Amino acid sequence: MNIRENLERLELDNLSPYAAHSAASKGRERAEEQCDIRPVYQRDRDRILHSKAFRRLKDKTQVFLSPEGDHYRTRLTHTLEVSQNARTIAKALRMNEDLVEAIALGHDLGHTPFGHAGERALNAVCPFGFSHSDQSVRVVERLEKGGIGLNLTYEVRDGIRNHQTKGMPETLEGKIVRFSDKIAYIHHDMDDAIRAGILQEEDVPKEISEVIGFTTGERLDHFIHDIVSCSYGKDDIVMSAPVAEAMKKLRAFMFERVYQNKAAKSEEGKAEMLVQTLYSHYRHHLELLADDWINLIKQGEAEEKVVADYIAAMTDRFAIAKYEEIYIPKSWQL
Repeated sequence: MNIRENLERLELDNLSPYAAHSAASKGRERAEEQCDIRPVYQRDRDRILHSKAFRRLKDKTQVFLSPEGDHYRTRLTHTLEVSQNARTIAKALRMNEDLVEAIALGHDLGHTPFGHAGERALNAVCPFGFSHSDQSVRVVERLEKGGIGLNLTYEVRDGIRNHQTKGMPETLEGKIVRFSDKIAYIHHDMDDAIRAGILQEEDVPKEISEVIGFTTGERLDHFIHDIVSCSYGKDDIVMSAPVAEAMKKLRAFMFERVYQNKAAKSEEGKAEMLVQTLYSHYRHHLELLADDWINLIKQGEAEEKVVADYIAAMTDRFAIAKYEEIYIPKSWQL
């Protein structure tokens, strides 16, 4: 008995006709023998979950750098909240939960230390530019497992690459994650901002609250229900016009009050300087890179790109430790 084949048949019987069925995947870049238990997207989910890049997310900034408190989100908890939102929507719409979970768990694997501050810093100094969505794909295609990557399916890589507003995934599962990412960060970044005393619930403009709710919980619930009700039975993932407009206004409100808030972002200039200083140092001292990174250069990868790979892979804590190791005189360290 082949359990995987039975599961694939169950997908055909039970999932929406618009879902991405595991048996119809476009496949992997390198052919490999199928698992006899797990369909391809479940297998991809497992590979991401067991990757080193996924484990590093626990020590990478979401929005607030080095917050004082145990309940602020990290890049890992953000990822888990995106996954939970996406699975809720996918289950209700009878989409492929394994695919949405794999995309959600992998969508931020390429994120830098110090959140978007680190991303801006690398984009400014690396001649190839830097985008965390493209880097997440590079992680799973090239950097994991000593340079051979995870060999994920096309659909998972497509969803990871196109999870930001500028992209559009080919599968409905990818579109679910694209929405879920925005819903997650708007929800939890506001929750963290309230916890930090930067915002209060009543600061949200009334014109927004009257459409999608007056608390963070109400808004999260409203977003998810709206997507499910508007997308059910359709070959697309959509929001109603009023809710989409309210989300747009809420996102603009968050940029004004949180993402560009001087108090919340006061340390980001230091973080950008630290990242760019490390990039410059390793660019001129390639011999300090670990063997896996040096091997990439020997295989023909551009030195600048590999140094950006190395810096992007760092956690906040590791980047700070490396900076102190290189630039702070030992006698000053207490």
